[in-house]
Amino acid sequence: MRAARLIRMVLLLQSRPSMTAAELARELEVSERTVTRDAQALSEAGVPVYADRGRAGGYRLIGGYRTRLTGLARDEAEALFLSGVPGALREMGLQDAASAARLKVSAALGPSLRDAPRTAAQRFHLDAPNWFTEPATPELLPAVARAVWDDRRITARYRGREAEVERELEPYGLVLKAGVWYLCARVAAGGSCRVYRLDRFTAVEADGERFERDEGFDLPAFWEERAEQFARSILRAEVVVRLSGEGVRRLPYAVDPQAAREALAAAGAPDGDGWVTVTLPVESEEVAHTQLTALGPEAEVLAPAALRARLADDAARLALLYGARRSAALRVRPARPGPMLDA
Repeated sequence: MRAARLIRMVLLLQSRPSMTAAELARELEVSERTVTRDAQALSEAGVPVYADRGRAGGYRLIGGYRTRLTGLARDEAEALFLSGVPGALREMGLQDAASAARLKVSAALGPSLRDAPRTAAQRFHLDAPNWFTEPATPELLPAVARAVWDDRRITARYRGREAEVERELEPYGLVLKAGVWYLCARVAAGGSCRVYRLDRFTAVEADGERFERDEGFDLPAFWEERAEQFARSILRAEVVVRLSGEGVRRLPYAVDPQAAREALAAAGAPDGDGWVTVTLPVESEEVAHTQLTALGPEAEVLAPAALRARLADDAARLALLYGARRSAALRVRPARPGPMLDA
């Protein structure tokens, strides 16, 4: 542990002109007293660490010293490509590997490029989760991530639709979608490649055996295809909706955007009132009720009859609710005084 910290301290000093004890302590997550002891240990080992005294002082390397400990390990090199997703790295247990990789790259850069990591970080940042959600990190994510890196089979138990089942899987890749982790894995013994939600896993055990990875497997292409299939597979019902101009504009924000675009593209010309009638694929009548309610008076459901009746009932209840409150407000409003009459 201390050896790794000493190497990291050298890399930090090599990547910057100088650093104060407080800065080093913060980066290394130790006390300033530990920084002083580590600097002394490095000096005794032949690393030319020099301490400047005074308010503007700090630690620096002298004599153009360059460490040769800059070769990237495999896990560090792989983690470096994910360094733009700090939350994902932390959840997979790769934060330390990515930090070490960035330090080694910074140490290997020439003086004119030393600010490259900082300038990139100030210009690009990826925030994966959706708004207004607090996604929980699956407890088994680090174990699954290690199996993915090492191409090791896992025995996983997960909650299915009806019961908990167990499968032997060959984990090919992890995907973070809107704050939710998914595992793309092939069922062992020649099975097909499937997608599993990681938060439904209840147990994971790596059996230590490596599997032979299909080098032709393309994770981004596989995920894009399966995601499109999934989005289409859940749209099992249809509704016929008449939309105002404003309803047309708002439809892609209320329902599946691709389904909305395709329905609008297939729609006929507007009627005499400027309204457009579309046939829209939806997940279910229940989901359609929730989604189309958001369009308010800008949408009229024509079919199915049950959904139309349900929305008509909602509209009547709203009219009664707001009408009753308006009448009550009018009743309690004080009457304006009339004109004064001479006696």
